[in-house]
Amino acid sequence: MRAEGEAAGRAVPARLLAQTGRWWLFCARTARAAAAAPPPLAWILEEAYRIGVGSLFIVCAVSLFIGSTIALQGWHAFRQFGGEGLVGIFVALACVREMGPIVAGSMVAAKAGTAMAASIAAMRVKGQIDALEVMAVNPYRALAAPRIAAALIALPILVIFADFFTVLAGYLVAVRQLGVDPGTFMENVRSSVGLLDLWYGMAKGAVFAAMISTLSCCHGFHSAPGPEGVGHATNRAVVSVCVVCIVLNYFLSELMYG
Repeated sequence: MRAEGEAAGRAVPARLLAQTGRWWLFCARTARAAAAAPPPLAWILEEAYRIGVGSLFIVCAVSLFIGSTIALQGWHAFRQFGGEGLVGIFVALACVREMGPIVAGSMVAAKAGTAMAASIAAMRVKGQIDALEVMAVNPYRALAAPRIAAALIALPILVIFADFFTVLAGYLVAVRQLGVDPGTFMENVRSSVGLLDLWYGMAKGAVFAAMISTLSCCHGFHSAPGPEGVGHATNRAVVSVCVVCIVLNYFLSELMYG
C-alpha cells in the first residue's frame, strides 16, 4: 500500500508536467497556424458575440449579488469602529480590482469555456477534426484561433459590466438598506479607484480569456474516445481553468498593486 501511494504521488507531478507541455505545444501550433493564415474576422466576431451575449446575463446577475454581499460585510466590519461611511472605498476596491475580473472570468469559464471544450471534444470523438486535416484544413486555425481571439475581445468587455453591476449593487445595499450617505459613498468610490484600475481589470480579463480559451480548446483537442471522453475533457477544462485563473489573479494583483 505504501509503495502504491508513493507511485501515485510521483505520478501526479509527471501528469501535470505532461499536460503543461501539451498545452504549450497546442498554443504554439495555434499561434503558428493563425500567423500563417489569420482566421476571417467574421468567424472571430461570431464567436465573440456568442461568448459575450451568452455570458452577459449570468455575469450581471452574479455581479449584483457579489456586490451586495461585499457591501453588507464591509458595513458590518467598519461599523465596529464607527467607519460605516468608508464602505464605499471597500466596495470600489474589492469590486473593481478583484471581484469584477474574477466574476466575469469564472462565469465565462463555466459557460463559454465548457462549450468550447465540449464542442471540440465532440468533433474529435466523431472524427470531424481528422476529416478537416484530410481536407487540408488546419483545425487549429479553423477551430481554436477564432475562439481564442473572440475570448480576448469579449471577456475584457464583460469585466466592465461586472465592475458596474457589483458597484451598483453595493451602492443600493449601502444607501437604501444600511443608511449610508449616498454622497459620501460616491465620493469614496471616485477617490479610491480611477481609470487605471479599470484598465488593470480589463488586463486581468484578457489574461483570464487567454487561459480559459486555450485550456478549454486544448482539452477538447486531446479528448479521449467516446462520450465519456467528452465529459472528462469538459471537466478537466473547468477545473484547470478555475485553478489557473485564481492563482494568476494573485500574481497579477501583486504585479499591479503590490
